[in-house]
Amino acid sequence: MLWPQAVKDRIKTGNDREMVHSYPYRSACPSTVWADLVEGATAELFFAGFTNYFFWTQVPQFSETIRRKAEAGCRVRFLLGDPEGEVTRQREAIEDVALTVSTRIRTTLEHLDRLGPVEGMETRFSSPPDAINHVSLSVFRFDHDALVTPHLARLVGHDSPMLHLRRQGDGGMFDRFAEHSEELWERAEPRQP
Repeated sequence: MLWPQAVKDRIKTGNDREMVHSYPYRSACPSTVWADLVEGATAELFFAGFTNYFFWTQVPQFSETIRRKAEAGCRVRFLLGDPEGEVTRQREAIEDVALTVSTRIRTTLEHLDRLGPVEGMETRFSSPPDAINHVSLSVFRFDHDALVTPHLARLVGHDSPMLHLRRQGDGGMFDRFAEHSEELWERAEPRQP
């Protein structure tokens, strides 16, 4: 009764509080947001994009940072699509771009291989039955923050929208997307460098 309706309409309540920011394009998110989230994470870095290749161009000294994070006890995980998988080939035909999905995955693998084995860092390929669910939704987690990209039709990831979420409690949007990526991770196939 004390607050005018215009103010009430602008105040985030419930699960809306988890929405930090939305971007009409993933590429519209400033690189400083990515770098700050990676740097700020202490317990969990989970890169569950199908390719993840852009981190090495988006985040300065990304390899050194994730090595340092893992060595300090932060769990670092990469969930990738299989570069030889059927869903990867299908997505390449859909996107029809010069920098193919399999090339983007191989770029990530090359960077990870240069790091060598790092305790606390793990890479898996999504299982064949889960690949279609993985290619259509990228979830990047940084402790209690997540950047989520639902991929639209024929668009590549950087042209799809993105949500920045921050966990505020049980059962919110953050948890829903975290559960999705954990489910894919549990059935994914380990990959050794």
